[in-house]
Amino acid sequence: MYIPKPFDEPRIDVMQALIRDYPLATLVTLSADGLNANHIPLHLVVDGGSPFGTLRGHVVRSNPMWGDFDQQTEILTVFQAANAYISPSRYVTKQQTGKVVPTWNYAAVHAYGTMRVIDDAAWIRNQLETLTAEHEAAFPKPWAVSDAPHDFTEKLIEQIIGIEITVTRLSGKWKVSQNQPAENQIGVINGLNECGKVEAAALIKTCQKP
Repeated sequence: MYIPKPFDEPRIDVMQALIRDYPLATLVTLSADGLNANHIPLHLVVDGGSPFGTLRGHVVRSNPMWGDFDQQTEILTVFQAANAYISPSRYVTKQQTGKVVPTWNYAAVHAYGTMRVIDDAAWIRNQLETLTAEHEAAFPKPWAVSDAPHDFTEKLIEQIIGIEITVTRLSGKWKVSQNQPAENQIGVINGLNECGKVEAAALIKTCQKP
């Protein structure tokens, strides 16, 4: 990922926060037929196994990805936060010089590492319960895996395979108008506020990271 200096985000905790907030990853592996990309929600675990964390998830057993990837080649998982088109009309300097052009603001984290396949029903059930509990926590009446009939979930678990990625390095890019003067940055935020889109509100939160 090309990262100009103003957009570089080297802090591990900030990158890990984005992964937690936007867990649907694009998992890129090298298969016998070339590059393969799958979209999989991954749960970040920071347990001392790696300073960058471990990503855990699952795929359906019928997905050939888990049995067809080059274990000697680094895998890539891409996490992307909210994004938005930025109109030059939001820049104060448009009125002063006219030397402005549109752009696109976004934040993304690339996690690289090694992946192992886990064909173990107990591990998979625990992964499902952990992932579900994390994302159900915000609901008034959280749903749990145990709410479904046991024999039903057991049959479903038989149809999926666990994956675990030990992250060996992280790369973060926050392209949120840092290269613009302060008055233009304020104009961008005001424009995002005025558009009323959910994605815009989320992008403002990303712009205001610590």
